[in-house]
Amino acid sequence: MIPLSGEHIKLRAIEPSDLDVLYEWENDPENWLVSNTTAPFSRHVLQKYIEHAHQDIYEARQLRLMIDRLDETREVCEIIGTIDLFDFDPLHRRAGVGILIARKKNRMKGLASEALSILIGYAFHNLHLHQLYCSVSEDNQSSMKLFKKFGFKEVGKKMDWIRRKNCWVGVFLLQKINPDDG
Repeated sequence: MIPLSGEHIKLRAIEPSDLDVLYEWENDPENWLVSNTTAPFSRHVLQKYIEHAHQDIYEARQLRLMIDRLDETREVCEIIGTIDLFDFDPLHRRAGVGILIARKKNRMKGLASEALSILIGYAFHNLHLHQLYCSVSEDNQSSMKLFKKFGFKEVGKKMDWIRRKNCWVGVFLLQKINPDDG
C-alpha cells in the first residue's frame, strides 16, 4: 500500500468540516478557469456532495482528496487544496487527474508536485490503474510543467477549446502510462 502522506503534505478523505473551505474554493471565479465551472455552488449542493464522498471510487467513479500541509512536527497546519481522480473507468483501468492549490501563497513551493507524486503512486499501485490523463489549457504553463515533470506526455491538442475574456485557448491532453503495467 502506498501511504497518502509525504514530507510536507498528506492527502485525506473529505470531512464534513471541509464544507466552508470547499464553498470558498468552488465559488472563487479564479478557480473556475481551470475547473470549467461557470456558476457558483450552493452550500446545500456541497453538503450533499460531502455526504456522498464516502462512496468507494468503484461506486462513485471519482475520488476527491483534500491536501493538508504539514508543519515541522508533522501536524496539519493548513488545508491547501484538493486532488481528484475523475472519470474513473475500472474496465480500461484509467482515470483523469485534477489538482487545485487554492491560494497563491501556497503555489510554486513544490506542494502540488508532492501531492501529484503521492496520487500517482496510489493510482498505479493501490488502484492498479494502467493510465492517468489530464487536460491542461495552453496558457497554464505551471500545470504543464508539473504534469510533464511526472512523465505525462502530450498526446493531442483541442484547438480553441476554452473561451477566455477576449480570446480562445487550446487545451492539451496529456497521458501517463503505468510503466509497471505491461
